[in-house]
Amino acid sequence: MASMLKLASMFRRQICMRRAAQRYFTRSFVTSSELQAQAHSPKPGDKVVIGMSGGVDSSVSAMLLANQDYDLSAVYMRNWDTRDESGTDKGCEWEKDWEDVQLVCKKLGLPCELIDLSKEYWTRVFEPSLRQWEVGVSPNPDVWCNREIKFGALLERLPINASSNQATWFATGHYASKGWSTSHETQYSRPKLLRPRDKNKDQTYFLSAISESGLRRALFPLANSTKPEVRELAKKYGLSTAERPDSVGICFVGERTRFGGFLSEYITPKPGPIVNKLTGEVIGEHEGLWNFTIGQNARVAGMKEKMFVVKKDAEKNAILVVPGSKHESLFSTVLNVPEFTWIWKDSPPHGIDSPEGATLELAHRYRMSPVKCVVRRYQDSPESQGSSMSLKIECQSPQQAVTPGQVAALWDGDWCLGSGIIESTS
Repeated sequence: MASMLKLASMFRRQICMRRAAQRYFTRSFVTSSELQAQAHSPKPGDKVVIGMSGGVDSSVSAMLLANQDYDLSAVYMRNWDTRDESGTDKGCEWEKDWEDVQLVCKKLGLPCELIDLSKEYWTRVFEPSLRQWEVGVSPNPDVWCNREIKFGALLERLPINASSNQATWFATGHYASKGWSTSHETQYSRPKLLRPRDKNKDQTYFLSAISESGLRRALFPLANSTKPEVRELAKKYGLSTAERPDSVGICFVGERTRFGGFLSEYITPKPGPIVNKLTGEVIGEHEGLWNFTIGQNARVAGMKEKMFVVKKDAEKNAILVVPGSKHESLFSTVLNVPEFTWIWKDSPPHGIDSPEGATLELAHRYRMSPVKCVVRRYQDSPESQGSSMSLKIECQSPQQAVTPGQVAALWDGDWCLGSGIIESTS
């Protein structure tokens, strides 16, 4: 009898939690534009999979979806395991994440599974990044993880909705939003990646390389939530991840502090000179180009003032530095992006082929304030639709420490149009 009463009490608490989440969901998540796009939302009985990381954002996202009449389940992606590096049982960081996912799903009454995507991550994200670091370029693995793994390899494994014979919806804990644009001529709707309500946590930069087909299936339950509100909800409804700190840095580095030390486990040290760009004098030595980024303090001993990295010369294996963090050499106004990909591949913005160019907004690193820019296609860029194109992005104001290898993403207001890798600056 006692066990039945306990079970009934747990059931009542779960019902109350779901009803409260439903009220919150209705109040905070349904806007007029979303009401116009009901046809682009999951229908009752549709299969929705929530990607969970073990953090508070994906946990609350799962809670907000749990009250809907969907066939909802969760998946945890194992992308990296420290034990793969050493061949021992030491280092199981992902197991704590998986444990937290299971605890939250148990509370919400959701089935969950672990999918091992570490091989795909290695070949699609880590190895290409490693080749870039080795030649002195600074890639952004988090952007490619979203494109190649979350909205790539994982989507390839998700089942088809039995109720509608359509692809499964995929939800994440990203702070991003989505809208739809419908052509009055064709009535064909296309998804738009939009900035979320919480501009401080805006993660559209990290999602800027995903495909239109992946975005079409995406759900962003936190679109109209702020981080403090998410924390408050997690605490209010007793989610085990409520107090968990935000993850920072690249997933495969974990809590290790020396990124250069981590890369030296995969790349053979290659010593070379540190050169004062202004005088040509060799003032130090480095152990590998990957140990430095543009704009970083080179920490050269014996100098009267701090020297900052302005360029990495792969041909000469040299680090070029200048005195002071505000030296003019550290600023540039033109970014060259030879393979920019629009999310709508066949519909680049009007004006990019005109002398005036297209006026858009640029971000070349996460959480920077967007800057006005004029975008033009190179004259020798491929004219064929559906392929990447070469762009010249001219910023309205000089930008400090723009880094080759990093991602340049473009917006039209709150609408993220796509991104590409910066090759060079001037």
